[in-house]
Amino acid sequence: MSTIMSRRDLDFLLHEWLGTDQLLARARFADHSRDTVDAVLDLAEQVATTHFAPHNRASDLNEPTYDGTRVTVIPEVGVALRAFADAGFLSAAVHAPGESPVPASVFAACMSWFQAANAGTSGYALLTMAAANLLRAHGTPEQVERYAVPMTDGRWFGTMMLSEPHAGSNLADITTRAEPQRDGTYRLFGRKMWISGGDHEITENIVHLVLARTPGAPAGTKGISLFVVPKLLVGDDGSLGERNDITLAGINHKMGFRGTVNTAPVLGDGASRPGGAAGAVGHLVGVENRGMALMFSMMNEARIGVGLCAAAIGYTGYLESLAYARERLQGRPVGADPTTPQVPLVDHPDVRRMLLAQKSYVEGALALVLLAARLFDDAETAEDAADREQAAALLGLLTPVVKSWPSQYGPAANDLAIQVLGGAGYTRDFDVEQHYRDNRLNPIHEGTHGIQALDLLGRKVMLDGGKSLGLLVGRIQATADRARATGPDGAALADRLAAACSDLVATTAQLATLGDPARMLADATAYLEATGHVVVAWIWLDQWLAAHGKEGGFYDGKRAAAWFFLTRELPKVAAMLALLRDADGLTLGLDPDVL
Repeated sequence: MSTIMSRRDLDFLLHEWLGTDQLLARARFADHSRDTVDAVLDLAEQVATTHFAPHNRASDLNEPTYDGTRVTVIPEVGVALRAFADAGFLSAAVHAPGESPVPASVFAACMSWFQAANAGTSGYALLTMAAANLLRAHGTPEQVERYAVPMTDGRWFGTMMLSEPHAGSNLADITTRAEPQRDGTYRLFGRKMWISGGDHEITENIVHLVLARTPGAPAGTKGISLFVVPKLLVGDDGSLGERNDITLAGINHKMGFRGTVNTAPVLGDGASRPGGAAGAVGHLVGVENRGMALMFSMMNEARIGVGLCAAAIGYTGYLESLAYARERLQGRPVGADPTTPQVPLVDHPDVRRMLLAQKSYVEGALALVLLAARLFDDAETAEDAADREQAAALLGLLTPVVKSWPSQYGPAANDLAIQVLGGAGYTRDFDVEQHYRDNRLNPIHEGTHGIQALDLLGRKVMLDGGKSLGLLVGRIQATADRARATGPDGAALADRLAAACSDLVATTAQLATLGDPARMLADATAYLEATGHVVVAWIWLDQWLAAHGKEGGFYDGKRAAAWFFLTRELPKVAAMLALLRDADGLTLGLDPDVL
């Protein structure tokens, strides 16, 4: 059995839980069937296992280097990404008119293989797909043909240049400027920071999507525009010319996720274009001052991708620790004669607890991400307009949860995996320590937990008057009703979920009456985690229903994990919500000098 990802679980989630066969009956996916879904999953497993997994450790031990001129990554990265492109994965989920892509939910299941096998190498592909999709959605036909098509083909890669050294996640304060030119282009000047995939020679060119301000633009995010800025200038015929005025101040050296180079670019210092006009040549996407709105399509895609990455890395750590626990002989049952043979680690109840906790986290997280991808499919292709609208509203509500909950509990699973291996897990002889370091990035990038919490509570829940939350609650209640109808066990789990859901609704209503946004949002991260726990508990109860009445060890495992989560994890929500209702303002009034 693979220790990268569970194909059995993916089949269960897609076909027994999400009902992908119903999705394939829609016109958008008419070219696909259960056979093609299975074939693309097989291909993903093959490419990930053959080309991505073998150099995961090598990428970690031999991180990218910069000699002042060139960024160098180990050659296996380029070989793997070429195999990825040749297998059709860069174009498999392209949102292009006339195309028949695989469903987003199926594509997410495929990507879980690559993220679990090698998150660092996968990062280049994910950024490229997101950049290509943004240009296809918002660029001109010329921009699509000139930049998006080569990215989809795998000849060029893409990035998103948002953050700056002084601003970090606070994009309202970016200062990179874009000066309009007579020929319709812009010249960009400024410094960026934390740009993944920002320079390398894996591909012929790199297409940067850059946020910048034009002269006289309004302050804050309302004055930000979006530009295509290629590493190498592109002629009218698509040919590559001289290097654009983009250099590097250096590369960042990370705790984990080392395979994806992370850069500090400088635009417009003139150093890369001796004798030429200074300024990085850029092309406006859309209209001026609408850059943030356009970039959100890429950012939201990236946020869901981060959730998938966190779930996948957590999943492979779980599988590796499970395999170790089944093979490693250590200790004896309580009360056993010391002369009797030692037993496998998995025979000890506390080790089982750690494994079951991991299982509930990572399988719950993976299901959460696939649900989000299915909501995207429904928002795009559901036959009824009301169903499309509801799916879009639920996806919008859940996106910060999909980013943050796996990013919190994926690393928690990796931490438990190290603990299962004991001292061995803390050494580089086993992959679980790298998985933890790699996964520790996911709570940070594409918006920290705090930023996602502000988005969830301050925008997604409150700004629509609780309408989207009401849709979620309706689905949770429907699942609870179905579970009650199965008998005492289902009713017991349903009652726990219903109580937590009611508590969440009541707490949300109370927060809405505070009248002080700062006080309401002071403990927003507790709200985010509580909501995530309720949502994952709902997903586990729904999986419990999909497994109900079915025999075999796989289904027994699903039922055990569901029971664990709803009886061990869900009760934590009560304390989180009590904190929110108290709204004591501790951190609001705290003197920083006491810290």
